[in-house]
Amino acid sequence: MERGKMAEAESLETAAEHERILREIESTDTACIGPTLRSVYDGEEHGRFMEKLETRIRNHDREIEKMCNFHYQGFVDSITELLKVRGEAQKLKNQVTDTNRKLQHEGKELVIAMEELKQCRLQQRNISATVDKLMLCLPVLEMYSKLRDQMKTKRHYPALKTLEHLEHTYLPQVSHYRFCKVMVDNIPKLREEIKDVSMSDLKDFLESIRKHSDKIGETAMKQ
Repeated sequence: MERGKMAEAESLETAAEHERILREIESTDTACIGPTLRSVYDGEEHGRFMEKLETRIRNHDREIEKMCNFHYQGFVDSITELLKVRGEAQKLKNQVTDTNRKLQHEGKELVIAMEELKQCRLQQRNISATVDKLMLCLPVLEMYSKLRDQMKTKRHYPALKTLEHLEHTYLPQVSHYRFCKVMVDNIPKLREEIKDVSMSDLKDFLESIRKHSDKIGETAMKQ
């Protein structure tokens, strides 16, 4: 009786040890289970341990099978959705490619239009600047034309006044233009020309008076 109890205790102890070893095998890296397996083969119950190991393996196989069966339909559905997504992705890729091609084409036209607009704005600025410069130069040219007319009609005093305005008021505003320099250089000549013509006219006038002084005196006496 006592021997039977001892055998039963040893059997329970062996079963507990085997269970501990199985848990250790399940939770330990396979590279480190050598010492654990050696402890099994060092004992005399390795046959029973192998039976328990086979049982544990079958249990795990059943759990894996249940898990696979449970997730199989989800896996199939996922594959189906993935195939649909791949088809939609291909459509989207084609749309993106087509849109990119259109954008490239329209982008070239836009670049050309922007370049033309840039050139137009540059021309507009140049025209505006030219108009501003012409508006600044026109009074000078008009004043110079007026001076020439006054000299031509022998209005010497107005011509001198116009020449003075031209020299001191109008020409300084456009002094950086080449034609202005020509006018400035020509002013002394114009002034001298007006002076010479004035003196010539004065001499002619005095000579005319001298020639006709007798007749003028006679006419004056009669009156």
